[in-house]
Amino acid sequence: MRDGRRGLHGNTALQTLPDDGAVANRPVYVAVGINLEGERDVLGMWVGTGGEGAKTWMTWLAELRNRGVQDVLIACCDGLKGLPESVTTIWPLADVQLCVVHMVRASLKYASTRHWQPIAKELRQVCTAVTADAAEARFAEFEAEWGTKYPALVAGWRRNGEHFVFFLRFPSEIRKVVYTTNMSDSLNSRFRQATRRRGHFPDENAALKVLYLVIRDRQPNRPNVTGRTRNWKQAINTLAGYYGDRIINQ
Repeated sequence: MRDGRRGLHGNTALQTLPDDGAVANRPVYVAVGINLEGERDVLGMWVGTGGEGAKTWMTWLAELRNRGVQDVLIACCDGLKGLPESVTTIWPLADVQLCVVHMVRASLKYASTRHWQPIAKELRQVCTAVTADAAEARFAEFEAEWGTKYPALVAGWRRNGEHFVFFLRFPSEIRKVVYTTNMSDSLNSRFRQATRRRGHFPDENAALKVLYLVIRDRQPNRPNVTGRTRNWKQAINTLAGYYGDRIINQ
């Protein structure tokens, strides 16, 4: 059976003891998916080195495909080097949406701290535009104001534009499904709490066991990474209008 899933890429940091006995910070990458029934779950977790590239992403994504994720409708991920391209190599029909919160945060490294607040505010206005045309108009205003002072910041948004504006074609019920910030931030916060309490881990497996228990421990009144997606019936009917047989024939 084809599994149409929306993938989320997230990461948290943990401390492990490598073979040489020294404590090292290691990132953990998490893939979350929603199937066609609206059921949300963690599909995989991998401990990295912080220097991952296309080869590593391809290996991990191919693992998901081989385990049954045959099709991806929308993949929401960070703009890590080679990751969006790896997604479309494994699933050629996937639409890739870069996480707008991470895009905004990454943009601030090009700007003076005294300008962070107005830049973040204006970029959020771009991201929350009603339509793609409205977003483009707002970004043109942003570029006119900041383009001369921070050309690298503006160029980054222009370069990644195709992975951002595509979701603006969707109505609000679909955007809420694609927009995963609350869930991912909540999960990463709980990961950090669990890893800080333990200091460091003897190896990767010990760390992953702790993170697995965090995932399975559902919290009341908080965005949980597992469970049913709210208002899914409305969302899946709307998605069927965009993705047709990839949904209807399953």
